[in-house]
Amino acid sequence: MPVLWDRRTLLRAAALAPAVSLLAPMRLGAAPLAGFTHSVASGDPTRDSIVLWTRFIAAEGGETTLAVEVAEDDRFKRIAARGTTTASPINDHCAHARPAGLKPGRWYYYRFTAPDGSMSPVGRTRTLPAGSIESFRIGVFSCANATSGWFNAYAHAATREDIDLIVHLGDYIYESPTDRSDAIPALAKAREIAPTGETISLIDYRLRYASYRADPALQELHRRFPMITMWDDHETANNSWTNGAKNHGPEDGPWEIRKAAGIRAFREWLPMANADYASYQIGDLATMFRLETRLIGRTKQLELSEILRAGGDPRAAAEAFRKGPLADPARTMMGAAQEQWLRDGIARSTRDGTRWQILAQQTVMAPLLLPTVKPSWYAPNVAPAPKAEAELRFAAMLTQMGIPEGLDRWDGYPAARDRLLGSAAQAKANLVVLSGDSHNAWASDLVHDGKPVGVEFAGHSVSSFGIDKRFGGDPKAIAADFTATNPLLKWCDTSRRGYMVVNLTRSAASNEWLFLPSLTTRSTEVFDRTTFKTERRSQRLSS
Repeated sequence: MPVLWDRRTLLRAAALAPAVSLLAPMRLGAAPLAGFTHSVASGDPTRDSIVLWTRFIAAEGGETTLAVEVAEDDRFKRIAARGTTTASPINDHCAHARPAGLKPGRWYYYRFTAPDGSMSPVGRTRTLPAGSIESFRIGVFSCANATSGWFNAYAHAATREDIDLIVHLGDYIYESPTDRSDAIPALAKAREIAPTGETISLIDYRLRYASYRADPALQELHRRFPMITMWDDHETANNSWTNGAKNHGPEDGPWEIRKAAGIRAFREWLPMANADYASYQIGDLATMFRLETRLIGRTKQLELSEILRAGGDPRAAAEAFRKGPLADPARTMMGAAQEQWLRDGIARSTRDGTRWQILAQQTVMAPLLLPTVKPSWYAPNVAPAPKAEAELRFAAMLTQMGIPEGLDRWDGYPAARDRLLGSAAQAKANLVVLSGDSHNAWASDLVHDGKPVGVEFAGHSVSSFGIDKRFGGDPKAIAADFTATNPLLKWCDTSRRGYMVVNLTRSAASNEWLFLPSLTTRSTEVFDRTTFKTERRSQRLSS
């Protein structure tokens, strides 16, 4: 039944925030009950500073002042910065510090010390470089559903010595119940994911972050590398937009309260500044733009069901949909202010002679039409149900008319995409787009007015199921059908998990997709790799 929210209810909800300290004694996965509960982390680097993070719960549960030390060596003989920060129950005992005055392009070590003399683990981090640099390497992750698989991608990357920075493109947590349709019940139980239901309140989101951050592989990745993190939809609710979400109904209360709770927990639990979007200068080699495409400017997603609801001839209704709502220039992913900020930033970056312009953002940008589904897409002796067959016939008609199926990504906002790519073309940018969300791996060229303007490296998930959840047939046949249907798509993989590593040099930008097991075992074995690159000024992919 609907929940009625009056002023008294809202005030009670706000008053609950400080009371989250009462939950501290709960056991969340493998996290300790007191002291430094979730190791350390760093992120949001600049040339001379970086955000440092830890979580500390005092035995009495109150506010604690922590000493912070940053050093040039792991024995803390050469101290670079000292300071203090506070772990408070008001912020779920999470503490942030941002030491400044550090040297560019340097590895540093850091630690926190409590009043009782106990120390956090020692973390390692790195500032962004300045001046002329030859290369820079970035590990890229997205979509880590803790109930769908182990975080083996995190574990593998945490052992590497050749990565300078980690970028997480979103869906760092999943808000859904632990018994969702693709959950592995034994895995959800073994990992002690809390709460077991859907996360809606601030307390729910905090518990979910605490559960995920109890994972040792994720802790070690955070401990050894700085990370730039952004939210996608699952940090709040599935298919979210500015004023709502597909997975949010009246029974969940006001959307603005839920959205604020998700954002607050994100900012508490991750080492990031409070800017919704930002740029990062990597010497003269690259400018990275971290975009926000979900909660501050996104217009509500369109639904293909609108075509069916229109009635009459479905082909005529689809054509009206394509020329009308889908093409509407008022629809946006980022909002006018962010679009202008990005346009100016790309122009400034190229004007200053920076060699690469990198967009780190949430959803697939290149056009992607669904191919005609063939029997090879299904596992042996499996056929689609009659209802599914009707849906596939409808999808085939849409593909013939150039209408995409995935309207939650940039395909659902073609005018906004055209404006963005037009800005890159006008600035003569060397554009590289990093994308997540789809759970699958894609390598695509990007064009504007029929001319090449950049490339896209879209990442597969850490653990979340992709197209393989829907179609369990031959993945090579599925990939071949996708590339045959989509001329800009040069390669894809629709069945495997892992992470990407982007290598930037002065003459080329390459990306390696690494594939690891995730379903049934903890393993850092890499069983396959694929690499594509683009030469500077070519704005096209090559293998």
